[in-house]
Amino acid sequence: MGYSYEYMNIIRANRVEQFVKINELATVIWNEHYVPIIGNEQVDYMLQWMYDINSLQNQHEEGHIFYIIESEGNELGFISIKEEGTGDWFLNKFYVLTQKQRTGLGSALFKFIVDEHPIDCIRLQVNRQNYKAINFYFKLGFVIEKVDDFDIGNGYFMNDFVMIWNR
Repeated sequence: MGYSYEYMNIIRANRVEQFVKINELATVIWNEHYVPIIGNEQVDYMLQWMYDINSLQNQHEEGHIFYIIESEGNELGFISIKEEGTGDWFLNKFYVLTQKQRTGLGSALFKFIVDEHPIDCIRLQVNRQNYKAINFYFKLGFVIEKVDDFDIGNGYFMNDFVMIWNR
């Protein structure tokens, strides 16, 4: 299933080849963006943990809804959301290629998500040192709900803000 929205196509991802594309995008985006924040080793660990093809397929089977964003045949980013309760959603992944940030793509994608799904509120986690993303989420209307540290194994932690957006 695909949608044309503004200047981009948004494709619901549910096939192996689409999960391969998400894995490829995540590898590029995470290595550009997160290495300065959390280092190479934790980036490699988290990519294997969350973006391995089997992991992505398992997430899909557990109810995560994935979308790939493309324009003119090029994949520009991806997003995944999951309903946690009636109207209560979790924004698990929201990534756009660095060179496509600050173009309105992310804002349009978020608008698509809230227009297409019965979302009353949506939460996300963002690294507390990820100032660019935090400011983007503030711009969308998110507020910080709490600060939390999540043990993800292998001696690594995600030191995050939990942010919330309400309709």
